[in-house]
Formats: sequence, structure tokens, C-alpha cells
Amino acid sequence: MVDILHRIGIKAPAARVYNALTTLEGLAHWWTDEVLGDTQVGGKIEFRFRTQSGELLGGMVMEVQELNDNKDVRWRCVEGPEEWVGTDITFQLTEQDNQTIVLFGHRNWREAVEATYHCSMKWATFLLSLREYVETGRGKPSPHDLKIDNWN
Repeated sequence: MVDILHRIGIKAPAARVYNALTTLEGLAHWWTDEVLGDTQVGGKIEFRFRTQSGELLGGMVMEVQELNDNKDVRWRCVEGPEEWVGTDITFQLTEQDNQTIVLFGHRNWREAVEATYHCSMKWATFLLSLREYVETGRGKPSPHDLKIDNWN
């Protein structure tokens, strides 16, 4: 199994970061602006990614597996790209030195394939978008995200 792991500090209380990870409005401000569903444990959240002109690039559905107020969020991908289905997305939050530290994981990839490399870099850009959104109120969700290669 292969995991994508990142660590980022956000100059805001954990409650604000948690809100950005656990509400449709919050998610739409840093990951993709096309998100709908149920953000409670057992609920499913649908994410769609489009080009600037509106062409669908892809999407996925995450089942919310765990929520611990201001500490942990865990989703399981139940629909989407073959490489993603069955993987887990985790966010662990701790407050340190006037920052919320986010330990991010996209876990349990069956193998390291080209999509893993792309997704690792894209997750890094979206985590920077999360930080920007929480700290300033303006993130860079898809389709306004940083483009990194010919896949987006």
C-alpha cells in the first residue's frame, strides 16, 4: 500500500480549519467549487472537477467515516477514479505555536501509479488553498486552482 502524506501549518484556530473540512461551504472554498451531499458521519459528499470552460474532468464520492470535533476527519472514496476507490482521506488537526497543524493523508493506494504522483502534487496545492481560505477567506478551489500538468 502507498500513502500520500503532507503537513501544513495554518494560522487559525483548529475550529476554523475543521469547519473548512466539514461543511459544504468550506469545502467549496478550497478544494472544488462543485460539492454537494451530506457531511455527517455515514453521509456521502460528491465532488466534481471541471475545466474553466465547464468541461467535466472527473469526480468522486467520499463517505464520511469519522469526525472528531476540531481534531480528525476521515473519508473513504466510494466512487471515482479506479485508483481512488477504497482509499482513505485523513486530516488530523493539532494546535501548536498559534497554528493549527494539519497532518494530511491520502492512504491505502494499491500501488504507486502515475496518478499517485499527480495527486500528491495536487493535494499539496489544495492544502495551500485550504490555508489561504482559512487565513484570508479566499482559497483557490477547482477550477481556479493552480494547474500543474497536462491532466488539468
